[in-house]
Amino acid sequence: MSTSSVKANPVIFIHGLWIHSSAWQPWMELFTERGYTASAPGWPGDSETVATTRENADDLNDVGIAQIVDHYAELIGAGKHEVKPIIVGHSFGGLIAQELLANGHAVAAVAIDPAPIKGVTALPLVQLRSAFPVLGNPANRHRTVALSAKQFQYAFGNTLSEDESNELHDRWTIPGPGRPLFEDATANFSKHSPAKVDTHLVDRGPLLLTSGTEDHTVPLKVTKEVYALYAKGKSDTDFHEFEGRGHSLTIDNGWRDVAEVTLDWLASKGF
Repeated sequence: MSTSSVKANPVIFIHGLWIHSSAWQPWMELFTERGYTASAPGWPGDSETVATTRENADDLNDVGIAQIVDHYAELIGAGKHEVKPIIVGHSFGGLIAQELLANGHAVAAVAIDPAPIKGVTALPLVQLRSAFPVLGNPANRHRTVALSAKQFQYAFGNTLSEDESNELHDRWTIPGPGRPLFEDATANFSKHSPAKVDTHLVDRGPLLLTSGTEDHTVPLKVTKEVYALYAKGKSDTDFHEFEGRGHSLTIDNGWRDVAEVTLDWLASKGF
């Protein structure tokens, strides 16, 4: 690829709970082919590989939303990027992407099935069941929790075969800190919640929110409510539904469809 074909704004991919950053590798390869400089740095406490992160799970104990946001803001502001990046985040990574965009650290953001921001009141039963392995024990607020293959299939792989869901679980899952889930669950009761995002901010780059219609972890109803909060203002915010897709949509056999929608949207915004 010639230097002239390289896009001006780099892309940073941010993973969510329970999935290692290396799961973004196919996305990074595709985006590189399309002219972007792409990277997927992990959360504070993540190790370089799935195996080492599993072995050192305690390094993620008590890591919360604000710490994760600050971690990426520091990476962006540490001279690694001469221009503001585009942020693509999945699940809690989608919440982090919105915060980075609102705080002026990104030029655009794509939030794929994002964890809900403060102000969302919808709480479907399937979402509660997906989060129960963590929220069911208050002690989990300060420690990491791993999902079993069965729990993963309900929360992530409900639209997949058991074999594919189990393969994704074996390949990509890592223990996740409980603190972000507790912070998100109590966001509407906290004046200074780290899940708060200024949805009326006009002077920011464009944002795309997406949802899989069969998502158990962040159901469609939840993300539609997030979009409605933004729609009350004049910000550049779009919404896209992925019919029949669950929370595994960035890593399962249909990941490329999601990536192509992301690429087309970025192109439509001039990136």
